[in-house]
Amino acid sequence: MSKNKSSAETISTLEKLFEDHFSSKPDKVDLLPVSGSDRRYYRLSNKKNTAIGTYNTNVAENNSYFYFTELFRKAQINVPEVYGIGKDRRCYLQQDLGNTTLFNMLMKDGHTDEVRQYFHKSLEQLAKAQWIAGRECNFDQCFATKQFDEKAIMADLLYFKYYFADLQRIPYDKAEVVKEMEMMSKELGRMQPQMLMYRDFQSRNIMIHEGKTYLIDYQGSMQGPPQYDIASLLWQAKAQLPDAWKEDLINGYVSTINSLPIPRMEEVHFRRGYAQFVLLRLLQVLGAYGFRGLLEHKPHFLSSIGPALKNIATFLADNPQLQSYPELRKLLEQLCTKEMQAKFETQKREQNANLLVQIASFSYKNGVPKDKSGHGGGFVFDCRGILNPGRYKAYKHLTGHDEEVQEFLKTDTRMNEFLEHVFGMVSISVDDYIARGFEHLSVAFGCTGGQHRSVFSAEQLAAYLSNEYNIPVTVSHLNEKNWRLDPETDSTVQ
Repeated sequence: MSKNKSSAETISTLEKLFEDHFSSKPDKVDLLPVSGSDRRYYRLSNKKNTAIGTYNTNVAENNSYFYFTELFRKAQINVPEVYGIGKDRRCYLQQDLGNTTLFNMLMKDGHTDEVRQYFHKSLEQLAKAQWIAGRECNFDQCFATKQFDEKAIMADLLYFKYYFADLQRIPYDKAEVVKEMEMMSKELGRMQPQMLMYRDFQSRNIMIHEGKTYLIDYQGSMQGPPQYDIASLLWQAKAQLPDAWKEDLINGYVSTINSLPIPRMEEVHFRRGYAQFVLLRLLQVLGAYGFRGLLEHKPHFLSSIGPALKNIATFLADNPQLQSYPELRKLLEQLCTKEMQAKFETQKREQNANLLVQIASFSYKNGVPKDKSGHGGGFVFDCRGILNPGRYKAYKHLTGHDEEVQEFLKTDTRMNEFLEHVFGMVSISVDDYIARGFEHLSVAFGCTGGQHRSVFSAEQLAAYLSNEYNIPVTVSHLNEKNWRLDPETDSTVQ
């Protein structure tokens, strides 16, 4: 068997955690759309209670999450409560904070004063995490890197070089740029102060719940410079915060720091370091977008490249002198030209639509599912033209949820090409349906067993639509009860 649990086993564990905490069973379990990570999220609910269940095979990462949750809650920082943890520490149940992130609110409402105030509240929570919780943090609890030191900084810079810059086929002095990157990593690696660094502090990782901001996805925290987190939030690519906001928000952060019971911070030194970490963060995210978008073809990351290049152009205009890094500046100027930005531009999607997209996977052995909405139509995509992982012993008893199957489909089949066409076709209808005020669209993916190709395709489309549109998306796997998951009880061959 795989090291991964089957969906049925995972749901059963999460249901038990739900019942143990609430003294009642859930009536409904919904798989939530996948995001940038490999974790699986479920919403469990009954008439009285709701919770979010998480499944993650990386136990070390989970342990870091549990540790930082306790640490932050002790410092009265708003984070979701962990209700229960499975025996193998791969499943856990936590507080349901709803569906509204700060990023969602920003995309829906725009740059309003209310949204700006939520950014201020987020930075207040961040300051407490960095300077209050950070003083008591045991950084040995970090699951990967314990400190954002010279080596970690150089790794980020090379991430940008290999996964974005080199993929653009732009001529530049590679040896000289690497030399300047080494200089930058040494300089920034010595930067003080070193507190708790959140690592991925951006508006998608901030939930708005009952008028408060809650921090999520902080398991990657480590010891490091606090300026990096501020740069991550204020220079998030798709947020495109106005310059006046950035100045107001960093002023608010400094005011918060000065009000905390900690030694006074040297503000001039802090701001000088902040500008340098802005550049580092901009390069790091471009590397991530290149890896996740250009190589893994994940739509959210592809659509973020254009705004990220615009951010770099803005930074270069605001900072005409990068005296220590002239070759790096030349490279960046080539990368963020208007032509390069146009290359990665994506169409802006309608917001506030009433359209619901229902996505399903199914087995052709059971026939094509009927549309129960009453509207008829919709898409049915046949995945049987894609090489079937179920033919191979290593994948037969896994599903489209499992990392091994996903990697096989992405690297050894034409699945990426297939999905590119699917995304384009479905987007045409979604755009039209939103414009005409329609309320429902169904999309179904079929394969032989409804276990591998169709499951993966359904989840990928759900992630794409959730990232590109502000519309509700549901996913159902209609043949899940018949999935072949146990090799000891299944002697048949697909």
